[in-house]
Amino acid sequence: MSTETIARRYASALADVVVKTGESDTVRNEIGTLKELFTSNQDLQNAFSNPAIAHSRKEGLLEGLIDKAKPTKTTSNFLRVLLQNGRLTDLPAINEKFGSVLEERSGLLQAYVTSAHELSEEQKKELKANLDRLTGRTVNLNFKIDPELIGGVVTRIGSTVYDSSVRTKLENLKEELMQK
Repeated sequence: MSTETIARRYASALADVVVKTGESDTVRNEIGTLKELFTSNQDLQNAFSNPAIAHSRKEGLLEGLIDKAKPTKTTSNFLRVLLQNGRLTDLPAINEKFGSVLEERSGLLQAYVTSAHELSEEQKKELKANLDRLTGRTVNLNFKIDPELIGGVVTRIGSTVYDSSVRTKLENLKEELMQK
C-alpha cells in the first residue's frame, strides 16, 4: 500500500473524530507542531523507524514526548495508534493529508496554479470564479511562476491537472505533426 493511501486513511479517521468533538483546529495545530519536531530531529526519526529498538522503548520515548508537549487526549491517542501500527514515521504525510481532508469536508479545495508570468488581480479573480464553478466548491488558489511555460497556466486540484500552457500545446502540436 502506498504512503499516500495510508496517510489518507489515517487522516480521514482522525478527521472523523475531530469533526465530532469540535477539536479540528487544535488537533491540526498539534499534529503540525509534532510533524515539525519529527522532521527536524533525525535521531527521533531513526529511533521510531529502527526495528532493532524494542517497541516498549519506543512507547517510553513517545510517552516522554507526550508528557512534554501536553497535546489533547485525541492527539495523544492518535500518536499511540500510529506507534502501535508502526506508522509514526508517516506522520508528515498524514499531517499533509489531514489538512486537505479537513478542507475537503469544509467545502474548501486547494488549487495550485503555475503561470509563465504574474497574473493580474482580474485574471486571478476570473480563474477562481471558473474553478469555483467547475468544482462546485470554494477554491483557495496558490500561485507559482514558471517562465518555461511560455504562456498560459497549469492548474492542479488534488490529482487533477488542467494544462493550458503554451509549452504543452506546442509539444502536442509537435507530436501531431510527427505522426502525419
